[in-house]
Amino acid sequence: MKKFIALALSALMAMSAFAGCGSSASSTPASGSTASSAAAQPVSLTWWAFPTFGTDGAYEQKLIDAFTAKNPEISIELVTIDFTSGPEALTSAIEGGTAPDILFDAPGRIIEYGRAGKLVALDDMFTADFVKDVGSEELLNACKADGTAYMYPLSSAPFYMGLNKEMLEKADALQYVNLEGDRTWTTENFVKMCQALRDAGVAQTPGIVYCGAQGGDQGTRALVNNLYSSTIVGKDGKWNINDNGIKALTLLQDMVKDKSLDAGMSYAAADELQQFQAETCAMTFCWGTSNAKNYKSEDYTAISVPFPSEDGKPALEYLVNGFCVFDNGDTAKAEAAKKFLQFICDDAEWGPQSVKQTGAFPVRTSFGNLYEGDEEMTLLSTWTQYYGTYYNTTPGFATMRTEWWNMLQRIFQGGDVAAEVQTYITNSNKS
Repeated sequence: MKKFIALALSALMAMSAFAGCGSSASSTPASGSTASSAAAQPVSLTWWAFPTFGTDGAYEQKLIDAFTAKNPEISIELVTIDFTSGPEALTSAIEGGTAPDILFDAPGRIIEYGRAGKLVALDDMFTADFVKDVGSEELLNACKADGTAYMYPLSSAPFYMGLNKEMLEKADALQYVNLEGDRTWTTENFVKMCQALRDAGVAQTPGIVYCGAQGGDQGTRALVNNLYSSTIVGKDGKWNINDNGIKALTLLQDMVKDKSLDAGMSYAAADELQQFQAETCAMTFCWGTSNAKNYKSEDYTAISVPFPSEDGKPALEYLVNGFCVFDNGDTAKAEAAKKFLQFICDDAEWGPQSVKQTGAFPVRTSFGNLYEGDEEMTLLSTWTQYYGTYYNTTPGFATMRTEWWNMLQRIFQGGDVAAEVQTYITNSNKS
């Protein structure tokens, strides 16, 4: 749906109003020097938004109205897109020379567009103060390609596991789960929990390592990478599974054989989540703030836990929400777009509101805990300290995803783990 905001003032009035607005829309210190007062002419922008703030565009419109009230020389047209048809529509627009000025998305697509030369570099927004406020090199690197910043981040949230508390209690398996502090736990106790669930027969299967498609595949990679602290990208920047990863995959193969886990050969994450909601299985490997809301059930208590690791120190995968600016050959548009991004992300009033609207956590530590009184969200906010390397922007990511679930299928069908891993590595690095 498109929503148009008409200019209410003449060019002369807009120039006058702009001169009196100052250099930043934010009531907090601006993140960079991009919000300039140099523009003397009205500017019209187009903003395409995936449904991260919501599905109807209502919140985005509130942002636009608040911003343009302070900056009447800038008009913004909102276009809401979905995750099904949106990516193709974006590709068509970019190839057809009609790309939007602003996009709200995740690093995977944004960095791809940056590498293709389609975006405005945002390095000037990554000031020393902003970098210090974020305080996470991994998160900041997720916004860059080859050292150039293409995405201005707003919020982030970890991916983790969900457990059925009542099933674990019936199986006397809750003893293996750490419910204190930040709830970190070990691979050894994860295995014991799965075995206890299997032996008690409280569910059709303790858990499903889904591998029927790539949907939600970050969950199974996080499981593998955490069990023995392995990595998926080598020091040379190429896709790789090291010896610890082979050890983890061998463990999962053994657990599928002894029925303490199920392979889920025809399942993607959405199918596994439905099984968790229906209490067919006692855990999910694709839990997060969004899925916890979408797959909530009144029939049981869902316990959030980080992925288990041998040393009890997880390396979590995570979502990053943020913005990019397309290079449409107009410097005035690019500067106006940056000014709008600073308003959304950094304004003392709208910045925190925008973070909460995503259901995630602020990248700016200065925003503090936005969920005071909410024990679950407060707990999850502490897990940002366990963010691991963000590999979704590594070249060949799309190819790797297909190779990942195909490799899992071959392993769970009895394939030699080391040989299947080598096939995965070779094929993933062909692109």
